[in-house]
Amino acid sequence: MAVTQSVAGTLFCKFRGKKGNDVKLTDSVATLPGVGPKRLAALAALGIDTIESLLTYYPFRYEDLSVKPLNELTDQEQVTLKGIVAAPPTLTHFGRRKSRLNFRLLIGQDIVPVTFFNQPWLQKSVAADAPLMVYGRFDAKRMALNGMKIIGTNPDDPMAPIYPANANIRQTTIRQLIVAAWEQYQTAIEAIIPPAIVAHYHLMDRRQMIHDMHFPADSDAASQARRSAKFEEFFLFQIRLQALKHRDQTQQGIAINYDNEQLKRLISTLPYELTGAQKRVVNEICLDLKRPIHMNRLLQGDVGSGKTVVAALVMYAAITGGFQAALMAPTEILAEQHANNLQAIFDGFPVNIALLTGSTKAAARREILPRIENGEINLIVGTHALIQDTVNYHQLGLVVIDEQHRFGVGQRQALREKGMNADVLAMTATPIPRTLAITSYGEMDVSVIDELPAGRKPVTTRWIKDAQIDSAVQFVKAQLAAGHQSYVVTPLIEESEAVDMRNAQAIYERFSTLFSPTYQVGLLHGRMRNDEKEAVMTAFKAKDFQVLVATTVIEVGVDVKDATVMMIYDADHFGLAQLHQLRGRVGRSDQQAYCILIADPKNEYGVQRMEVMTQTNDGFVLSQKDLELRGAGDVLGKKQSGVPDFKVGDPVADLTMLSVAQQEAKKLTDDADWQTQPTNQVLVHYLNAQSDHEYMFD
Repeated sequence: MAVTQSVAGTLFCKFRGKKGNDVKLTDSVATLPGVGPKRLAALAALGIDTIESLLTYYPFRYEDLSVKPLNELTDQEQVTLKGIVAAPPTLTHFGRRKSRLNFRLLIGQDIVPVTFFNQPWLQKSVAADAPLMVYGRFDAKRMALNGMKIIGTNPDDPMAPIYPANANIRQTTIRQLIVAAWEQYQTAIEAIIPPAIVAHYHLMDRRQMIHDMHFPADSDAASQARRSAKFEEFFLFQIRLQALKHRDQTQQGIAINYDNEQLKRLISTLPYELTGAQKRVVNEICLDLKRPIHMNRLLQGDVGSGKTVVAALVMYAAITGGFQAALMAPTEILAEQHANNLQAIFDGFPVNIALLTGSTKAAARREILPRIENGEINLIVGTHALIQDTVNYHQLGLVVIDEQHRFGVGQRQALREKGMNADVLAMTATPIPRTLAITSYGEMDVSVIDELPAGRKPVTTRWIKDAQIDSAVQFVKAQLAAGHQSYVVTPLIEESEAVDMRNAQAIYERFSTLFSPTYQVGLLHGRMRNDEKEAVMTAFKAKDFQVLVATTVIEVGVDVKDATVMMIYDADHFGLAQLHQLRGRVGRSDQQAYCILIADPKNEYGVQRMEVMTQTNDGFVLSQKDLELRGAGDVLGKKQSGVPDFKVGDPVADLTMLSVAQQEAKKLTDDADWQTQPTNQVLVHYLNAQSDHEYMFD
């Protein structure tokens, strides 16, 4: 299990480092030769600070440098050829800094011409009648090689690893440091995953796995090592999530003994029958409220599935138990809409609602804050203003966070800590496929509303090309004539020379001309002040204008019952999940609604997204497709999705392995004594050493 001697010998003949029991994988990479402050900073930018992080900094691909016979090569295959240089090389210069190096390689009885472009320094490595190995792209028609690099006479690594690098540190440097770390620290590598799991899934020993990830003998060894590395990565991640979940479940929380009869009375006053899915999730959440442990539950449901009324019912349950409830929304428009809707739902019930946002006037705040602190106000709706230091709650028992992925972890935690470890219900209208449920929300209990209210008609979606826009405008006019309203969405606010997309300002001006004087057109975009946005939405809801040209600021939550048409310009520039959220702004009543996608996709990827949007209204189907096409980080956003950047595993492509790792992690942590069992001691020690305090194990 040693690295090729020629590599190790040349690199470390002068190296003097830690020996024997002194080495630990938590040692800084500064212990390695050649790592000074500048290189330490360059490595840190790649996420490398310890020996552990260096040894698990795996290559993303390999160049197979093993030699194949000429008769087995295919056209344009990247290959390594080994032969004798048949004649002195010739170097030709042409143009500015352009050159061509030519020589012939004798392989058996065959002569193979080799050409290198713009690498004149390689001439000194090519000597007539000397053996040579060359890597490049094989041209089967010409029986020639377009050279990429000269290997020498024998490769140090038959499978050359290629690592992610940056401008401040080269591939060769990363490789040298990994070799150094392996030579010095390989004996410190211990088996982490319990032996029974390793045996059951035929995983590699960890030391062998790390070796074969960096120094594989062949492609099979690299493949087996990568399989084991993926499982380890998924398993360790799931162990941490399960630890969070167990911590919540064992942490002392609030037992909210709500009045079930009062809750039933509120349900009986609703102007509609709850769906079966709504009844199920209300029961799930209320059961958690009664338990004396901290609730951490995610409520997910498609647009229009009725999450708001579920939130209203469980908040009322908390209020009947003598506690306050708070609902935090990502925007002031959405917070105000929630406050108005809740006011209507709780009309005639002992619920005192306050709206608290950044725009709340100082005089109103002076009146509201004492009433929150003394408990007179028992339902507080707002934005991040709810977590300001000046806001003190009397007895906050339940926190509801709407569109929770739009808040940072710190904001969610701050609101929870405003109460005595208040129960948390996070809501999202972004349907989450199983992949993201396992990765992003694995520490939460999940309730799903998978049923639309009765009478709600699916939105009819059509995809048209630019040439058909005039007919779409006529369709919108017909809808306006019937008393309805329309959204028109564009990706940009102002014209951009760099991107060929429609812009909101230009479309607003064009539509104002098209619809004048019969209909009025409004404009809404993210650069407006909050009070300006609020004024525009209020006017649109009041039908002061019939067409609203907007950017994606109207994507989440805004509810205008009479809006039946959603036109989306340059729809191929949006992801499926975002298009579905935009489409969800119409069809909020029993009227038939329409979504018109305007796009001329430049590639098959864009065509696929347009086609799938016209085929289904199921947000879960769309989000899974979006995940497959774009990746987890782009679906919810890199910063806020919570989806980790796995080094080797792909939560979409490797979903089965991810699920198995979750099952094994849950099975292990469900045993109350798992941390004290001898076979798990290395795992527990490793997790404590590698994790921050949030994941510390007892």
